[in-house]
Amino acid sequence: MIHTHLKSFIENARVQQFIIALILLNAVLLGMETSPAIMATAATLILALDKVILTLFVLEILIRIYVYRLAFWKDPWSLFDFTVVAIALVPASGPFAVLRALRVLRVLRLLTMVPSMRRVVGALLGAIPGLASIGVMLLIFFYVFAVIATNLFGASHPEWFGTLGHSFYTLFQIMTLESWSMGIVRPVMEIYPYAWMFFIPFILVATFTMLNLFIAIIVSAMQSYSEQEHQETVQVVQQTEKNIEADIHKEMLLLREEVRELKRLLKGGG
Repeated sequence: MIHTHLKSFIENARVQQFIIALILLNAVLLGMETSPAIMATAATLILALDKVILTLFVLEILIRIYVYRLAFWKDPWSLFDFTVVAIALVPASGPFAVLRALRVLRVLRLLTMVPSMRRVVGALLGAIPGLASIGVMLLIFFYVFAVIATNLFGASHPEWFGTLGHSFYTLFQIMTLESWSMGIVRPVMEIYPYAWMFFIPFILVATFTMLNLFIAIIVSAMQSYSEQEHQETVQVVQQTEKNIEADIHKEMLLLREEVRELKRLLKGGG
C-alpha cells in the first residue's frame, strides 16, 4: 500500500512541476552565491534555502529508489540524478573543495525532468558515433594543413605557424572565422601573395563542409530518435487496444455463459 501511494505521489504531474521549480530556484541561488554584494547581505538566507532544496532533492531520490528499486539503477537518467545530488553531499573542503563549484550540475537535472529536453539529449547521445567519425576526419584534415602551414609560413610568422601546435590553434581560429582575414590571412599574404590558395580551400572544407556534416548527423539522429519514440508509442497504443479487445471478448463470453445459465434455470423452473 505504501509503495503504491509513493509511486502515485512521485509520478504526479504537480510533484514533477514542483521539482522543476526547485531546480530553477536552486539555479538562481547558485548564481546569487557568485555575487559578493548579495552574499554580504543575504548569505544566511541563501545558504539555508540551498540546504532545504538539497534535502528535498535527497528525499525525492530516496523515494524513487524505494519505488523503482532495481529499475532505478538500470535507468541512466536516474543514475545521472543520483550522481548530481550525491556530489552535493560530499563535504566541499580540503581536496574536495572543487566539488563546491560542481553543485551547479544540479541545474542539469532539468534535462532529465523535461521530456522535450530528454529527447534532445537522447538524440545527441545517439549521434556520438557519427560525430566521432567526423571528428577523426576533421583531425586528420587539420593535421595535414597544419604541417603544410608550418612548413610554408613558420619562418615568417612564428607566432602563428612556428610550431605544429601554433599552426593547429591558428587554423582553428581561422575555421571559426574569428579575425581570420584582417588578423591572419592578409598579413601572411603581404609576404606570400598566393597564400589565399591555401586558406580559402581550408575554410571551405573545414568551416562549411565539416561543420555542416556535424549538423546533418545531429539532425538525422534527432529524426531517428523521434521516429523510434513514435513507433514505441504506436506499439504501446496497439498493445493497449489488444488488451482492451481481449478483456471485452472475455466479458462477452462470460455474459453469454450467464445468459445460457439463466435460460437453463428458467426452463427448469417452467
